[in-house]
Amino acid sequence: MIRGIGVDIVDLARFERQVLRTPGLIPRLFTEAERALPVHSLAARFAAKEALIKALGDSTGVSWQEMGVITDTHGNPAFALHGAAQAAVTARGVTSVHLTMTHDAGVACAFVVIEGDA
Repeated sequence: MIRGIGVDIVDLARFERQVLRTPGLIPRLFTEAERALPVHSLAARFAAKEALIKALGDSTGVSWQEMGVITDTHGNPAFALHGAAQAAVTARGVTSVHLTMTHDAGVACAFVVIEGDA
């Protein structure tokens, strides 16, 4: 059963300006593994984290660092959750988190669907 959905879109040029103007955003928003990625990939991951928060309904107590986005050998994205982010998912009875991301034409977009038992 679908427990929540979330979508977010990020303007790539605006995102790049923000991270150049405020370098502290990168370590605050992204895991150590994510930080070396190109800006368009970071923007997509930011959108993914925002979409997850929307799907969950709120982000009380959750840190950006606890919502890592990883990819499998085929490039398919997934969340690596821990700490309060994992606790929030567990508390809501979530059994699956589905994520898709894209970036093109100056924007990055992510869509999240969370599923759980009825």
